[in-house]
Amino acid sequence: MSNEKKSESVTVAVIGAGSVGIAVAYYLVKEHKVKNVVLIDPRDPMSLTSAQSGENYRNWWPHPVMTAFTNHGIDLLEQIDKESAGRINMTRGGYALVTRRSNPEDLIQDLYRGYGDGPGIIRIRDALTGDYDAPLRSPWSSAPDGVDVLTNQELIRQTFPSYAPDVAAVIHIRRAGSISAQQLGQYMLEQIKAEGGRLIRAEVKAITGQSPFTLELSSDSGTTTIQADRIVNAAGPFLRDIGAMLGEDIPVKCVYQQKIAFQDREGAIPRNMPFTIDLDGQTLAWSDEDREILDSDPASRHLVSPMNGGIHCRPDGAVDGTWIKLGWAFNDAESDPHSEAPVDPQYPDTVLRGASRLNPKLANYIGRLPRGAHHYGGYYTMTEENWPLIGQSKTSGSFIAGALSGYGSMAATCTGALCAAAVVGAPVPVYAKQLGFERYDDHELMAQLASQSKGAL
Repeated sequence: MSNEKKSESVTVAVIGAGSVGIAVAYYLVKEHKVKNVVLIDPRDPMSLTSAQSGENYRNWWPHPVMTAFTNHGIDLLEQIDKESAGRINMTRGGYALVTRRSNPEDLIQDLYRGYGDGPGIIRIRDALTGDYDAPLRSPWSSAPDGVDVLTNQELIRQTFPSYAPDVAAVIHIRRAGSISAQQLGQYMLEQIKAEGGRLIRAEVKAITGQSPFTLELSSDSGTTTIQADRIVNAAGPFLRDIGAMLGEDIPVKCVYQQKIAFQDREGAIPRNMPFTIDLDGQTLAWSDEDREILDSDPASRHLVSPMNGGIHCRPDGAVDGTWIKLGWAFNDAESDPHSEAPVDPQYPDTVLRGASRLNPKLANYIGRLPRGAHHYGGYYTMTEENWPLIGQSKTSGSFIAGALSGYGSMAATCTGALCAAAVVGAPVPVYAKQLGFERYDDHELMAQLASQSKGAL
């Protein structure tokens, strides 16, 4: 027997209640005063990919478009932090990109490509100097801007005592740090509801028509439909599903990445250490017996081969807390988000072995993680060039906000603001058009991106 209910009409239906979808709805109601906005998701808000966030932010990217994009996002995060009286726990210890190469000229050139060559933005620290500001997680408003490039090993050891002594250069991105992504989402949800926005707990099963669209929804209480003048596809790992309902092929894939978090009872990581990324590749150290076992299985053979860099570690939670978080996005295999998550039970041991090369005291936890350690993962939904898709979709009246890979929480605000502006036809920054489908017609830009690193850490 059908439980179909009478259809209702809304102005904008935002499909997906992760951090990005919430941000789109937030800017629609707060900045543009759009009435009758609904968020549609069968799950609790921010309970899928957003729940697995690294909760970091930075304005580092080797391209000026993405630097402008993330600077915009940080401006908006700062605004919310002030308006909410510090509720999103914003800190600014920076990002430290670490290498054992003494003259990483290619990395420095990436900095100039992303930030430009304005005076004082990129500061080379090749000697012990008294004007270098050491990392300071809080308050964020006291942290310097720009980038410090440390190439003096004595200065590096003095500033970052937990690092291994063979570190030869540290690129310290200063406008970077951490936030509470869950608190950010909750704050925006409260503002959305205060302005009359609503959450509908249901799954979108079909979309027909064009502006107004008819959305068929399924929930525990049955089947219903709603009419929406405009729709926003903010479905995260399910962007392609919603796109297919509109007859569109969204050029994204999903890659499952994992992290671990645990209480640092050994004090291996100083609480003022920035979010640190070991850029150098490495071959993990194993006993002869373990190496033979791993090499005999095709599923684990990659663990005894040379592996890419990108291991990251940072203090987690409160400045005076004890937890730390580690990650290593070495997986590049595409996964189906409809299937069971491909959790790797070997991952905690793998990331600890890799991370202890840079922070040697972490080796104390290999094989003996503290009780209560958290091993988790989420889907990086990404385009081939690892830039987001924001703005008008190919179907009139529909919009997209997604493909934010490993930087969804940090860029949720600017993504929401840009997409909301597109929905109502408001002006957007010049850089914004290169974050939508238009960029695929810019062959020069696409050639540039193909030659650069993906930058999702």
